[in-house]
Amino acid sequence: MKILIFLFTVFALSYGNQYVFLVNKYDKEIELEAKIISKIAMASLNESAKIFIPNISKQEQKVYSKYLNLAQDCESANFVYNKNGSIETSCQNINKLFFTNNYRRLISNERYYGAFFWNKSRPNIVFIKKRLKKNSIVLSDEYAPYIEELDGL
Repeated sequence: MKILIFLFTVFALSYGNQYVFLVNKYDKEIELEAKIISKIAMASLNESAKIFIPNISKQEQKVYSKYLNLAQDCESANFVYNKNGSIETSCQNINKLFFTNNYRRLISNERYYGAFFWNKSRPNIVFIKKRLKKNSIVLSDEYAPYIEELDGL
């Protein structure tokens, strides 16, 4: 009986460590994303960034708040980072800078001037030149490799 309990304990502890590892990896991914979005928001605005992220989870809010000044609603923000695809109606007719985490959404919706997304476990940043001009955004030369001139947009 003692051997059975010992084996069960060893088995449970070995799988428990894997779960903790996945949570830490997820936090690191969110932290990297928060740092990148913070840097993009600061570079895009001529004032301090107040960012609204619709439907942000508690875990994401905890990580993002280390690097960003988070707004509780769209009206009090000057930068909106849309991660989940739905923008609440209060954001529909407001003149803010809109950024997304989805390349297809960036291409299909002119509201967004850029996107940050993961592709093959690598972070990607894309800005659309025409939309940068439309929003009077002047980025430093370090962002030049990420600016795309997409014809027909």
